Amino acid sequence: MDWRPWLSRWSAEWVQSAKPADLDPQVLRDRWLGFAPASAEAVAGAEARLGRKLPPSYREFLLTTDGWRDAGPSVRRMRDTAALGWLRDLEPHWEEWEELSEGEPNPSEGNKFSRGLLISLEADVGILFLDPGDVDEAGEWAAYSLFSWLAEPPAKFASFAALMEDLYADFHRLRRPEGETRDAWDAKVEQARLDALAGEVDSAAAVLKQAEKFGRDRATVLMVQLDLFLGRDYPAGLSLSRLLHSEFARDGFFADPLFTEEFMPWLLAEHARATTPYHRSTLRTAMMGERPEIQLAVGEGQARLRRDGQRPRFGNPEFDLRVREALDQHTDDPEALWRAVRAALVHWRPRSADHVAPIALLADPVLAATFTGERGREMLAQPRGDQ
Repeated sequence: MDWRPWLSRWSAEWVQSAKPADLDPQVLRDRWLGFAPASAEAVAGAEARLGRKLPPSYREFLLTTDGWRDAGPSVRRMRDTAALGWLRDLEPHWEEWEELSEGEPNPSEGNKFSRGLLISLEADVGILFLDPGDVDEAGEWAAYSLFSWLAEPPAKFASFAALMEDLYADFHRLRRPEGETRDAWDAKVEQARLDALAGEVDSAAAVLKQAEKFGRDRATVLMVQLDLFLGRDYPAGLSLSRLLHSEFARDGFFADPLFTEEFMPWLLAEHARATTPYHRSTLRTAMMGERPEIQLAVGEGQARLRRDGQRPRFGNPEFDLRVREALDQHTDDPEALWRAVRAALVHWRPRSADHVAPIALLADPVLAATFTGERGREMLAQPRGDQ
C-alpha cells in the first residue's frame, strides 16, 4: 500500500462531501484527515512497549500518519503510537463478543479479544483491532471491525490495509462523493456489463459486488439479474428491496422498461408464490408506508399482465415470439421447453442499457420450473444482445 496518495484522495473526498461546519478546522485547512507521520523512534518505542513488532501495512501507515480522523462514518478517530494498547487492558468488556465468533486459529494464545491490539480511539459503539495470534506469510495480522448496533459477529479482514479499504468503501457507499474513485468504479461497472453480456459471468459478478460496496447502484441493478438467473433468489430479493426503497431508488427507475417489463413481473410472481402469514414478499415490504409510486407501478404491472393473458412479454418481438411458441409446443415436456428457450436466446436483445438477462422468463411459472442455477449459468455463459 502506497499510503500517502490514497489517504490524500480519501481526505479530499471527505472534505468535498462534508459541510464545512462539520469539519475540524485543521482538516478543512489542510484537506488532510491524518496527522504528522510518526517517527521511526515513536514506532519502535510502541513496539518495545507492546513487546511485538507491528504488522507491515499498519507500521507503514503510522509512518505516514500517526493516527487518523473519520475512518469511515462510524470511526471518528484512530489511535496514535502513544495510545496503542491491548484490548484486554483498554476495553475488556468487548471480550463477551468472542462467543459469537467462529473458530480460533491459535486458541493456545487465548482468543482474539484477549490478545487483540486496539487501534480505534473513538468509534460509534464499536472497535477496530488487530490480532497478533493470526499472522499470514507476509507478517500481516488479521484485522477486525465490530459495531454492536449491527448485531453481527466481528467482520474479519486479511490485514490492516484490507480493513482500511473496507472503511473507505463504506464511506463511499454512504457519502457518495464525486471524484476519481467514483468515476473509476462507474467505468468498471460499464465494463462488467459488457463482460456479463459476453458470457463472462464470474468476472463480471466479482467487479459488480465490489462496486456495490462503493455505493454504485447501477452495479446492484446488474447484479440482481445475475443472482436471479443463478438461482440466488434471497440475495436478489434483498438487493431489489434496497433498490425499491425511496432513499435509494434511482431517478426514472420505476419507468424504465427493465423495471416495468422484467423486474415487476418477477416481483408479482414472487409475491404470489412467497407471501404467507409468516413471510412478506419483496413487493409487500416495499409497499409498506406511503409509497404511491410503488402502488402505481404494481397496479400498472397487474393491468399489463391481465392485458397479456397473465403471461409477461418476454422481450423484443423476435425473442418473445420464439419463447411463446416453445411454451405452446412443449408445455408438457420441460426438457424440450428448456432446450427451445435456450436456443431462442440468440434472438434476445436488452430492453435498456442496464439489461443483461431475460428476467421475465422467471416470472412465468412454467418456465421458472425448468430453471436451475446450473441452467441459468449456462444461459448467462452464452453471449447475448450485441455481443
